[in-house]
Formats: sequence, C-alpha cells, structure tokens
Amino acid sequence: MNEALTRFVEARWFRITITLAILATAVVVGLETSSRLMQDWGHVLRWIDRAIIALFVIELALKLGSHGARPIEFFRNPWNVFDFVIVAVALLPLDSHYLAVVRLVRVLRVLRLVTTLPQLQLLVGALLRSIPSMGYVGILLSIHFYIYAVIGAFLFGSNDPAHFGNLGRALLTLFQVVTLEGWVELMNAQRVVAPLAAPAYFVTFIVVGGMIILNLFIGVIMNSMQESAAEIAAQREVKNAGPTGVIDEIAALEGSLEELKKRLAVLRHRIQ
Repeated sequence: MNEALTRFVEARWFRITITLAILATAVVVGLETSSRLMQDWGHVLRWIDRAIIALFVIELALKLGSHGARPIEFFRNPWNVFDFVIVAVALLPLDSHYLAVVRLVRVLRVLRLVTTLPQLQLLVGALLRSIPSMGYVGILLSIHFYIYAVIGAFLFGSNDPAHFGNLGRALLTLFQVVTLEGWVELMNAQRVVAPLAAPAYFVTFIVVGGMIILNLFIGVIMNSMQESAAEIAAQREVKNAGPTGVIDEIAALEGSLEELKKRLAVLRHRIQ
C-alpha cells in the first residue's frame, strides 16, 4: 500500500497537476485584486480557491499516507514542512478582521512552485547554503562603503551637503552610485571643488565595489549551486539504487575495511 501511494504521488502527471493548481491559485489571487471582477465573478473565484485548497489537502494526505506507520518521515524534508505550513495556515478560521493576513497567506501559496520544480529547489538551496559566506562578503562590502562614505563626506560635504553632508547621506548616495544610477552627474558636481579627486573617487568606488566585491557574491552563489547540485545528484543516485544498491555499497566498504585491517596487521608484524 505504501509503495503504491509513493508511486502515485511521485508520478509525473500528479506533480504536473499540483503545479497547475499552484499556477491557478496565483491567477485567482491576481484576479481578486480587481474590484470589478470580484463584483461579477467573486463567488466563482472563491469556489475555485476552495477547490484548490481541497486538492492541496488531498495531496498532503496522500504524501503522509505514503510513509505508512512512520508519518514523521514526511516532516524530515524541509520542503514538505514548508508545504504543510502554507496549507495549514490557509485552513485557519480567520474572519474579515484578518483580511490582510488571509490575502498574504494566499499569495504565499505561489511559493509552493519551489517545492514542485527541482530547478527552483536547487536555486533556493544554493542561496540558503551561500548565506554564511555571503555574510563575510557583506562585511567586506560594508567596510568598503564606510571608508568611501567618510572620504566623500570630508571631500564633498561642503560642496554638496544634500548628498555628502553627513555619513548617512553619503552612504545613501554611494548606494545610488553602486547601481550606476546618475553617478556621472554626481561626479561632475564634485569636480568643481576636486577636479582630479572626484573622478578618481567615483571610478575606484564603482570598480572595486560594483565590479569586484559584487562579483564575489556571484562566485559564492555559483559555488553553492554546484554543491547543491552534487548533493541532489547523490540523493537521487541513492534513491534510484534502492535498498539493494545501498546494501551492496555497504558490503563493498566492509570488504575494503577488512583488507585495510590485514595490511595494518602486516605492517605491525614488520615493525615488531
């Protein structure tokens, strides 16, 4: 029974159906933003939304049932927990006083696309995996911003107090500059008091901050994507191998361990 349910919920047509249901709920939530459509078709949209929620509940019930007497195994997968929380919150009896919360939860259902598409899981997993390394890159970027903000306040504060009058304004201006939005106009305004320093200041800030440090973020994410892809491939290989493949691999490792013990015994005998 468990194997039959597992094959059912992992069938390609079932996953496609759930994906289409998620897309449908996204369309329904988007249509509900129109007051005119709600006046004419509001009751239809609400029935469609209820049918989609019912489908999600059935999906979760089938997935829980596929684990048989150990439903806790279902919650060992973080993506399953994510799906369960979203569906569970959608079933909470919230009245009209919590209308904003209800709408927010309904929008969050669109995030279930991440759990149905492996490619999106790979991207999200890579982003989560890269957070620790990105933190150090963020610290480096913050130091870069701080140094240039202080220099800018000293050099251009009196000439352009609206952009470099204090540290806070200088930081906000540099954030605008790093997006390459209007930086040429800002540089030309500072050349009045610093004909040589202004171009050097803005060019070096953009080169170091926008082209080098920000590229480190890309490098960290790409490395995390490779690690996530390798982990998913390994999990898929173990899953496809089944219990027999895992047992064979364990037996091979045990044989290698026995061979290693024999060699160690020979080496100890030679030493003695």
